Amino acid sequence: MKYLTFIAAMALATPAVAHDFGFAGILSSNNSEELPELTLSVGKPIAEAPLMLKSGTAYEIEIEADGTGELALEGAGFFRAIWINEIVINGLEIRPLGIDSLEFDDAGTMEIEFVAIKPGRYYLRQPGSTGESQRVEIVIE
Repeated sequence: MKYLTFIAAMALATPAVAHDFGFAGILSSNNSEELPELTLSVGKPIAEAPLMLKSGTAYEIEIEADGTGELALEGAGFFRAIWINEIVINGLEIRPLGIDSLEFDDAGTMEIEFVAIKPGRYYLRQPGSTGESQRVEIVIE
């Protein structure tokens, strides 16, 4: 009986097998992917296809505005379904608690590094627009 108790105690004391992310944890390079660039330009599509993400994976996306207009992206649902590690604008790193939207007054590039968390179907879209090409669908599985 003592032998069975010992075996049961050892089984419970053994740590659960998990993904070895390495020193950087969930942000390690073996858990990171780069997404296709999003482009903000008057009259042009934001993205060629929907973005398919996996919950628990770190992503980096570049958003570029060409300066043809004052353009923004909004997507509160998407921004609440991710954890943002940093936003980089002109070499300046910002580590926000969260965002609701972003806007470009002039041409420029913004890089967002984040971890997809909550599975679901989300959209980033230009405020006030209704066209399919003026939004990008994002699916987190």
